[in-house]
Amino acid sequence: MQRACAYAVAIVTTLAQPARGADPADHAEDVADYTLRARLDPAAHTMHGEGTIRFRNTSEVAVHELWLHLYLNAFKNERSTFLREPVAGFRGSAALTEWGAIDLKSLSLRGAGDAPSARADLLPGVTQALTGPGASEDETDARVPLPREVQPGESISLDVVWDDKLPNVLERTGYSGSFHFVGQWFPKLARLEPNGAWAHFPFHHLAEFYADFGTYDVTLDVPADFALGATGPVVETHRDAGRLVERHVQADVHDFAWTAWDHFRTREETIGGVRVRVLYPEGYDADAERELAAVRFALPYFGAHYGAYPYPVLTVVHPPDGASEAGGMEYPTLITTGGAWYGAPFSTLIELVTIHELGHQYFYGLLASNEELWPFLDEGVNSYAEADALRAMFGPGSAASGLGLTVSDDAVQAIFAAAEEHTEPVAQPAYAFTTGEHYTGLVYERTGAILETLRRVYGVAAMDRAMAVYTRTFRWKHPGPEDLIRTFDETMGGEPAAMLRRALFDKGWVDYAVLEVSSHAVVDPRGIFDRDGKRETVASAKPAAGDFEGSVLLERRGTLTFPVQVELVFADGSRSRVPWDGVLGSVRIPYRGHVSLRAAVVDPEHRVLLDDDLTNNHASAPEVPSTGANRVFERVTYWAELLVQAAGP
Repeated sequence: MQRACAYAVAIVTTLAQPARGADPADHAEDVADYTLRARLDPAAHTMHGEGTIRFRNTSEVAVHELWLHLYLNAFKNERSTFLREPVAGFRGSAALTEWGAIDLKSLSLRGAGDAPSARADLLPGVTQALTGPGASEDETDARVPLPREVQPGESISLDVVWDDKLPNVLERTGYSGSFHFVGQWFPKLARLEPNGAWAHFPFHHLAEFYADFGTYDVTLDVPADFALGATGPVVETHRDAGRLVERHVQADVHDFAWTAWDHFRTREETIGGVRVRVLYPEGYDADAERELAAVRFALPYFGAHYGAYPYPVLTVVHPPDGASEAGGMEYPTLITTGGAWYGAPFSTLIELVTIHELGHQYFYGLLASNEELWPFLDEGVNSYAEADALRAMFGPGSAASGLGLTVSDDAVQAIFAAAEEHTEPVAQPAYAFTTGEHYTGLVYERTGAILETLRRVYGVAAMDRAMAVYTRTFRWKHPGPEDLIRTFDETMGGEPAAMLRRALFDKGWVDYAVLEVSSHAVVDPRGIFDRDGKRETVASAKPAAGDFEGSVLLERRGTLTFPVQVELVFADGSRSRVPWDGVLGSVRIPYRGHVSLRAAVVDPEHRVLLDDDLTNNHASAPEVPSTGANRVFERVTYWAELLVQAAGP
């Protein structure tokens, strides 16, 4: 959602289970299964929930405690980590006009005694005590001591009862009028790492989520005149006493979200065997059709590039006016888009947001990387996938097209990436970014520009292969940065992998410049010469065979090194290209030929989107008259080149 707003500124100023094969890699390992029931009171904006959580210890060591995310408590009071973090320039900064909270009413461990029906009451031992100054006041991360250790491979079941109070819609959850979007609504187990450590953390303003896979069996109970959208397909539905009750079941997911509203309109169609449903407000039929068209293209496109979409359903939610904080978000088999302003006829923002959130079914959903520690693996890699799909769908005008101009999504990413390239590293935890602008510009845009640079420099086929291997190898596996970099090393080579690491972790940057172009006619040398036993003085230069000679002085600044082409421009209008590996800080390319050298351009196709300054990528020989352009004009030219010409090869 934040990125779509920024783009607008830049441009204008078997239903229950997926089909499974014999290969275990076709599905995730069940670690955390949830059987839940929730009843919504839309007038009070409250929800009562109860159910069972089944946990299996897949780590290498015995577990003596659990950690639960109680993320709705981020909106409970002003002492929460979420509300205390001084983050600006990102969503979640809207006014909180009504508090939200999640209250555990009961938590017990089944089979805790000699009798199978015995229960151990865990509620008295639950604490939300985090380390660090003031952290104990945050109630979004709960420690649950266990009465006994859970051995590797062993499973336990917890019975839980809780109540939710929804806030006004903020940061993906809450209500606006009778519209309700319900995310982070249930007590959710943190991710258990293979070494037995719990990856638990409070709900940070910029952080996303991290959890184990499992099967969700959730029954939702809302007023009969409401329409529901939720993770997974509907396997049972009935109406009773003025209520609508739907049961959704979905395996191989690590979260569950839902929405309920009494004014939803619905569009449905089957795309590539997937039942796609769009929920949207009245009057948004054109937007709903564009969202469906984006899914028609992107669902098979992503499947071909990153592996088949494994679920039988996909729900697209277009929130109503006043609920923009619920837009631009992803959950397993459910994504949200945005408001009326997305519909500018010259832009592709509707398609961009839809495709971006659909891409998260891979770069969040199926890979399940740690979004708190490494948000670039989610948002950044997905931003590359988004731009790639939009380019395939729309061509050069993948972000906007009109008045004879085309703007690519790649170019927009390059603009925002350039603004933040020297501020902070890309590869760092979400909570470490100092501002929302830095987070957006680096995690989303610079990661996208880094990967797009690798695609342009080393080739589309090599990049496609690297991404295909990464997404297929690490589906269901919770990959980290080293898995991505190692994949690039194995598929593209050591040099691209080294550049990827440097650009992500070390604020890597590059600036190519043409410092000097010289060209002059070749003449016989002047001076004193001893020839055939005689000394003679040559006082005037004479043309030598009508040739010209000269050179081009190039410089690479920064820590990244990409091979580039250098285009030589001659007086007769002809051109030729010379490769430069870009390794040395500077190099002089000699020239001799029958036509005078007039100018030179480094990286003429602008393959290196990370180039710090495009205004110094070209220079002319001294005899070519200067345009007299001042620095202000050069900078305007630089941004215009990025915005308009960087459509990609």
